[in-house]
Amino acid sequence: MRGRLEERPPLGLGGDGAPSHRTPHSPDPSLPSPSRRPGERGAPTKAALRWSEKAFRLDIPTPWSQDEASFLPRQPAMRIVLISPKGPLYRHRGGIFKKSLRYMPLTLTTLASLVPAELEAEVRLIDEGIEEVNSAAIAAIEADLVGLTVITGTAPRSYDLASRFRERGIPVVLGGPHVTLIPEDAQAHADAIVTGYAEESWPELLRDFAAGRLRPRYDQRPGLSLAGLPFPRRDLLPRKRFITDNVFEATRGCIHKCDFCVVPAAWGQKPYQKPVEDVIADIRQMKAHKLIFVDLNLISDRDYAAELFTALIPLKVQWYGLSTVLLGDDARLLSLAEKSGCKGILMGLESISRQNLRDSKKGFNSPERYKELVATLHRHGIALQGCFVFGLDHDTPEIFLETARFAVEAKIDLPRFAVVTPFPGTALYHRLEREGRILTRNWELYDGQHVVFQPSQMSVEQLQQGIETAWKHAYSAPSIWKRLRASPSPLPVRLGTNLGYRFYAHNLHRFYNCDWILGLGRERNAA
Repeated sequence: MRGRLEERPPLGLGGDGAPSHRTPHSPDPSLPSPSRRPGERGAPTKAALRWSEKAFRLDIPTPWSQDEASFLPRQPAMRIVLISPKGPLYRHRGGIFKKSLRYMPLTLTTLASLVPAELEAEVRLIDEGIEEVNSAAIAAIEADLVGLTVITGTAPRSYDLASRFRERGIPVVLGGPHVTLIPEDAQAHADAIVTGYAEESWPELLRDFAAGRLRPRYDQRPGLSLAGLPFPRRDLLPRKRFITDNVFEATRGCIHKCDFCVVPAAWGQKPYQKPVEDVIADIRQMKAHKLIFVDLNLISDRDYAAELFTALIPLKVQWYGLSTVLLGDDARLLSLAEKSGCKGILMGLESISRQNLRDSKKGFNSPERYKELVATLHRHGIALQGCFVFGLDHDTPEIFLETARFAVEAKIDLPRFAVVTPFPGTALYHRLEREGRILTRNWELYDGQHVVFQPSQMSVEQLQQGIETAWKHAYSAPSIWKRLRASPSPLPVRLGTNLGYRFYAHNLHRFYNCDWILGLGRERNAA
């Protein structure tokens, strides 16, 4: 459930006609059970939900005067808790990165903004990156409805949380990329699932829930528009726990069809766009000076990108975002990006093997031009975070050091390395499944760092260990120094980010290993 739903509170009735020590959200024992959904037989009526207010209108005796009652807490008609679960690496206090490298996610805040006003709902957001939902928290959460946004790597965690809430009688909704890719995997774990983008289906689901007619599945309809949407409810997450809450989205989707990418598999190749004036209005109301665009490919529509960059120029902001390497080939667009305040861009370079790129349907990348691309971006004052994946079919055990050395020589500001991951539903997954090379369907291992398939020209262990070799070389002290000297980023930024990734490089062994392979035989037998 996007609303990018990669990552739900019960009825508060109150007013039982007598003084009470109950909390504002404690149910009125004289009224029908709040565990029932509104609209179901025996569920609270609207009059019951607003008992105190209507008691005065009906002249029912109460221990308060109407003037005194106006100071009583207003009870929400519905309590919704929205949770972004995290895998073990990124769960609160369990991961590598601390606050310094975390920005506020948009999914939960966007979903919160889409809750229909007439439902008078109280919405609570929980991001497990900063707040783990442990057993005590689950027991303490009061909710009529819980929603979880699910990426593949967090599916087991999401299903576990869903089960525990449902055991308490709280209905659960699941959505997100994983649910969109393989809805049949998620359906049994939820009272309802949402596939695709949720701007229309999420409000529809909530109205159905309030009326007692919740359906098991809600799909994105054709013709979705991102125009005129409310601003994300960033106020519902603790700003101080993130490096920034100035996170924005202008577009969705990507026009390309890379075979390992979840985007074409989950949402197709149609780009979706917010009107530029809506994006600018959001930036203005946040009074943002430095901001992040989380769009997967900001230049999918170059005319739109040019319009957006032009509109950003008067704001005098600095921004960071994602793009394909094709930005470097468009002098006009690159110039506009520079003028609009672009200071850093993330690009999927993927491989230094042209054959790998062709096989992955990313032939528009040209490894022989990567160095030129870096130099061009630097001339425009733009730093590059260049991402590579290992494990493609033409990779041999030599690829790790070759790629890391290339990244240093090309002076890529921040190289990143990952294991190519065959996310379910993608073209890569289907091909490896046909070839019998999928080793596990433990979704928690589908995180971009664990090897979950049999590589073509090396062992699982060689691939797993090779990625650590690449990280350590690229972030050795001599490598950092060589890249730092060429970076256009301010010294504190380039030094801080490189030291952060150096820590990451030297701690991978604490989080990623091949121990799960030991249980592979049992898993295959069980399957």
